[in-house]
Amino acid sequence: MSILVSIIFIPIIGALILFFVPNWKTQLIKNIALNVSCLNFLMSLLLWIYFDHSTAKFQFSQTIYSESLSFTIAIDGISLFFIILTTFLVPVCILVGWKTISNYVKEYCIAFLILETLMIAVFCMLDLLLFYVFFESVLIPMFIIIGVWGSRERKIRAAYQFFIYTLFGSIIMLLGILIIYLQTGTTDYQILYTTEFSEKRQIIIWATFFASFAVKVPMIPVHIWLPEAHVEAPTAGSVILAGILLKLGTYGFLRFSIPLFPYASMYFTPLLYTMSIIAIIYTSFTTIRQVDLKKIIAYSSVAHMNIVIIGLFSMNSIGIEGSIMLMLSHGIVSPALFLCVGVLYDRYKTRLCRYYGGCVHTMPIFCILFCLFTMANIALPLTANFVGELLVFQGVFCNNTLVAFLSATSMICSGGYSLLAYGRVAYGSCKPYYIRSFSDLSRREFFMFIPFVVVTLWLGVTPQCFLDAMHCSVANILNI
Repeated sequence: MSILVSIIFIPIIGALILFFVPNWKTQLIKNIALNVSCLNFLMSLLLWIYFDHSTAKFQFSQTIYSESLSFTIAIDGISLFFIILTTFLVPVCILVGWKTISNYVKEYCIAFLILETLMIAVFCMLDLLLFYVFFESVLIPMFIIIGVWGSRERKIRAAYQFFIYTLFGSIIMLLGILIIYLQTGTTDYQILYTTEFSEKRQIIIWATFFASFAVKVPMIPVHIWLPEAHVEAPTAGSVILAGILLKLGTYGFLRFSIPLFPYASMYFTPLLYTMSIIAIIYTSFTTIRQVDLKKIIAYSSVAHMNIVIIGLFSMNSIGIEGSIMLMLSHGIVSPALFLCVGVLYDRYKTRLCRYYGGCVHTMPIFCILFCLFTMANIALPLTANFVGELLVFQGVFCNNTLVAFLSATSMICSGGYSLLAYGRVAYGSCKPYYIRSFSDLSRREFFMFIPFVVVTLWLGVTPQCFLDAMHCSVANILNI
């Protein structure tokens, strides 16, 4: 059994073990789930250790045969880091609920382990139809996580909104896959990569894929589900939603839309530039007006993911590599910010900025970490987001100076809303009329933040070790 197959099946095996553990043994359930997810993270690091940076070929390939189906799973320099990011965040999600989740603990751990398997399968699947199956299957455990363990009374509405928005777009994508199958007789990605589609058919199929991926990104005007889902989801749900699920749409564009339909991708580039710039400016100004900390981070995620779209459709290696780096850095920084909000909510049971103030006096360690991740969200040099945004703007500038200038306004806007939110929480006078008990980070919370600090600075200081691994794969997509 290859390493990749093991990484897919370890969480499922852990979930099956948890089925046979009695519900009242909550500590044992948490320990098993945490150990299984940590083992999977260590296994995923082996992929990076044994990965050959000098080739664009798919590696760790494993073809699975059955009576009615055969498909291949493999990874390249693009999907490698998304698998590692997935296995990194799932143990964090289990740790987040260590003290705060008291109802349905076994189901909570099983949901995240199943979700981990489905997300890993999305990133390593080389069959277009099965990619669609796993792409949609991710909705089921996420729907349950938001609906069952959400923190407010509108959680059921938010869960249905998340499910319906994303499912409706993906049904249109299924029609595109059917058109591909009727023309080629296969949904194998490696065969489709060498297949020529007519210009008219490329435009039609690309549009069906766009309907699905745009909702997942999300792009305006189909972004409404994201702030609602983030606000109503538990902290762990927001972590996995911001860290991985938002990347599925941009990964789909990069893996399928750009290499399989190059003419259509160039044809629709002006439309995508326009939609992305509108999204960046609109959501940035909307973010400044928000009073809920989770909505501030959610709207800023929309802006950052639309910067990723601009980088992807710059159609050069600098812009695409910058987009991948920005996806990875956003997958670290945004979950860290949601963890910060979760720490505040666990103590004060509110996320509204008006009830906070003076936390720097009562929670100094927390405020230092919150400040670091806020600076990273602004793309301060030597932090993760800076490298990604710099490469994206450099790649776009080679194609269109005006688009580069307009999209770069996001750096000014992100500085405004990020510093405003941090100032409301950390500075000013304490408000004992609203909040009567104060406590800094616990030991569990502190050590939960340390890996995020390390990776944020690592991505910002030494990005070359990440860029080297993805360079050949990006060049292959562009046929360089």
